[in-house]
Amino acid sequence: MQKPQILITNDDGIHAKGLKYLTSVMRKFGDVLVVASEESNSGQGHAITVRELLRLEKIHEEEGYREYMTDGTPVDSVKLGEQIVLGKTPDLIVSGINHGSNASVNIVYSGTMAAVIEGCITGIPSIGFSLNDYSSDADFDVCGPYIEEVVNKVLKEGLKPGVCLNVNIPAVPKEEIKGIKVCRQSDARWHEQYEHRVDPRNKDYYWLTGYFEKLENNEETDQWALDNNYVSIVPVQYDLTAHKEVENLKKWNFNGYGL
Repeated sequence: MQKPQILITNDDGIHAKGLKYLTSVMRKFGDVLVVASEESNSGQGHAITVRELLRLEKIHEEEGYREYMTDGTPVDSVKLGEQIVLGKTPDLIVSGINHGSNASVNIVYSGTMAAVIEGCITGIPSIGFSLNDYSSDADFDVCGPYIEEVVNKVLKEGLKPGVCLNVNIPAVPKEEIKGIKVCRQSDARWHEQYEHRVDPRNKDYYWLTGYFEKLENNEETDQWALDNNYVSIVPVQYDLTAHKEVENLKKWNFNGYGL
């Protein structure tokens, strides 16, 4: 039986420890292609390269494994991997392991999850994995069994077209994780603040800071799951329509003639 073709990327860059760990796990499942950015693209969301040259360089190749580096974004990596390197649709896309949580509203900013959503848009089963530890030297060993279980289920059961998975893993010892919880995205937001600073040449610049505010504490949410030592799985769709509001807006009786 032919092995599945798996495309891996991330937003922390080609040298990130989380990417290396994810790759080691995924090589158990099939032939692996890694395409990732030369530098970190955290917080870049669904950005693509359209105004600059886009480069792709092979780093390593052996039986069942290829690794490429690009100067593009995580979404670029998915497009390049599928269209240029493979020339065909992979059987699975996995992204991560992100250094830090992508629960709640963080999914909107995440390059890791943007790559997953890009795969979903093109009809490829796609999963994003994140560990709730922002350290570049985080210990990813806790992630292995949960990555394997989720990937096994997706390869066996498949995913509904238009749906991908956002998986977040708490950064606690293995024995403290209580299990896996399928849930919804939590309501939360970042309160952003800009610090005014002056560089050594006496030029003004601004540094983004802020804090994360949880707007609910519901047991059905990913943030609650993480806070209580569960691995959270949120099914995600790229259709951003607020479906329940469609009929309400129709009642506004727009006349269609402008002002």
